[in-house]
Amino acid sequence: MAVLNNIRKRGLFLIIIIALALFSFVLADLFRNSDALMNKSQNVVATINGKDITRESFMQKVEAAQRQMGGNGTTTQAMNRVWNQELRQAVLQTQFEELGLSIETDEMKDLLRTSLANNPNFQNAAGLFDEAKMNEYIANLKATSDVAYQQWVDYENSIATNSLQQDYFNMVKAGMMGTVAEGELEYKLQNDKVDIKFVQVPYSAIPDSTVAVSKSEIKAYVQDHKKEFEVEETRDVRYVKFEEKASLEDENNIKKDLANLLNDSVEYNEVTKSNDTIKGFAHVTNNKSYINRHSDIKFQDRFQFKSEISKTIADSVYNLNVGDVYGPYKDAGYFKLTKVIETKNLPDSAQARHILIPFVGASSAGPEITQTETQAKATADSLLNELKNDLSKFETFVTEFSSDQGSVEKGGRYEYFSYNTMVPAFRDFVFENDKGELGVVKSPFGFHIIEVEGHKNEQKVLKLGTIAREIEPSEKTIDNVFMDVSKFEIALEDGDFETLAKDKEYVIRPVNGVKILDENIPGLSSQRPIVRWAFEEGTKVGDYKRFTVPGGYAVVQVVGKHDAGLMNAEEASVKVLPVLRKQKKAAQIRERVTATTLQDLASAESTSVRSSMAINMKNPTISGAGQEPLVVGQAFAMEEGETSNLIDGEKGVYMIEVTKKTPAADMDNYQGFSYQVEQQKVNSVNSTLYNALKDQAEIEDNRANTVQ
Repeated sequence: MAVLNNIRKRGLFLIIIIALALFSFVLADLFRNSDALMNKSQNVVATINGKDITRESFMQKVEAAQRQMGGNGTTTQAMNRVWNQELRQAVLQTQFEELGLSIETDEMKDLLRTSLANNPNFQNAAGLFDEAKMNEYIANLKATSDVAYQQWVDYENSIATNSLQQDYFNMVKAGMMGTVAEGELEYKLQNDKVDIKFVQVPYSAIPDSTVAVSKSEIKAYVQDHKKEFEVEETRDVRYVKFEEKASLEDENNIKKDLANLLNDSVEYNEVTKSNDTIKGFAHVTNNKSYINRHSDIKFQDRFQFKSEISKTIADSVYNLNVGDVYGPYKDAGYFKLTKVIETKNLPDSAQARHILIPFVGASSAGPEITQTETQAKATADSLLNELKNDLSKFETFVTEFSSDQGSVEKGGRYEYFSYNTMVPAFRDFVFENDKGELGVVKSPFGFHIIEVEGHKNEQKVLKLGTIAREIEPSEKTIDNVFMDVSKFEIALEDGDFETLAKDKEYVIRPVNGVKILDENIPGLSSQRPIVRWAFEEGTKVGDYKRFTVPGGYAVVQVVGKHDAGLMNAEEASVKVLPVLRKQKKAAQIRERVTATTLQDLASAESTSVRSSMAINMKNPTISGAGQEPLVVGQAFAMEEGETSNLIDGEKGVYMIEVTKKTPAADMDNYQGFSYQVEQQKVNSVNSTLYNALKDQAEIEDNRANTVQ
């Protein structure tokens, strides 16, 4: 009891002690998790002008972008596309808010009406946009699918954003104008003329090898031009690739297996307890089944013109007899056996017209199609019978019945098309029937009522059956590659990467300047895991790691880490060396020149005095010397008959004499040139406005924590 009484008396003190302990625990945890104090939450991809782009929202849009790209794009490419869209929207949204620009309800309705005017889902019987149908569609989406409804919301937002951007850009353009003074200046820049004589002492006269530029001079230049040489954080890596590719033994085994398929073989049948004769490829009659059972590439039931056959075998197989087999031969990563199944003569192009009758489930059927396949076939047969009696109705039937909008305007006609352009059923009817033939065929799109209208260039074609086996490594080869990688990794624990690779005659491939958001490693294609590892906090220069890559493995080593900042002298030298050399050459030329006249300078430098006529400021080009804006500007600042001092130009050091100045005649009105200036300003808005706003925006980019 005494203890409890003491606790009660000191209750407040104990509460304070416990609170301090909890606070210190939380504080310690915060310091252990530096992201919580110093970095943005992992849920924030970026902050642009104070507004966050959340990871959830960003990734939803990335997934949508990937769906749009299909199999043609990677996750990183989709992310970069979404990033550019989000960045543009966020930067411009700041301007919209500052100006009070927004899309109101009535304006949104007008935008949707314009955008969806030609969508048949939102049209009434008269073919006009029906807002009630659209509202019904939206309500149905909201009730049945959250994903589909969100896609509609995103669609509306994109329309609104595009409209706001157009309004904003138009407002800026409306503020662009060319004053009378600017018009007069533009006129004079184009039409004031000057004639000069000049002597050029070219920089190329002094060999680059005689002009020394030190590393300290390059560093000083970089410091004086910091904005030009700012670089992102990068890594330099090198790697050895271990490819899982078929050995010569593997290839020989594949060829042997194919060769064994050529002839009949005898196999013991466990069921009948007797030997069965298995026909070889040369003797089978059901070629499609045999090929599909033995080939990595399925049978293609079509004829081929000689120009379509692989050049590897075209000459060899074109004159074979039906049933003859060519091979095994190597072609495009496969070993193959090719059999001539059938030959005939076919035109290389044909013309036809058709009427497409769709049915529920056909590829061309929209939601408005209600007739079944049986009903569609009956319709097609009925129309065919009428056409056989009166072919003049064909175009009328096309307009009334055909769902192929791509050909309706041409009366259902497809002018001369090549053999493999159309689906097989359509193709076979058109190419294998005579001109004038009428008939009905079924394809995935529906029933086609076809009239053959013409053929061109009949020639011999072949139907070929090919058994193909991909040239790939055997299990033994794959195991050997894995062993080689493992041995190399183990040796690296105590050895030098370069020495060990050279001892084994492995090719070392350096990759410098890898950025944190890069995706592709040259020679390895898309390899985000390598990039992420190279930038991990714990990865040090000299560290190495094995990665699984397409077709094998890569052992990668980090050989350099470069922080964000200014480019080092070695990297900057490519850009800086020519500039500093030119400056030093100009100084050398100036030091040796004492001449004060053009003729004396020409004699001293073993060159000649040249002339350039009718030079203007708008296009500061000197005949025989090229673009020299500084020299031309100096000429316009001089008096007629005056000789200049030495001028450091783009391609050499110059001395000039102004022989004639021809000012442009005064005009009563410079409005036309003012309009030119205005149009130049307006045209520059689209290309420069957004970039200028982006440069001024506050952007905190955390994508490196998002891109996997």
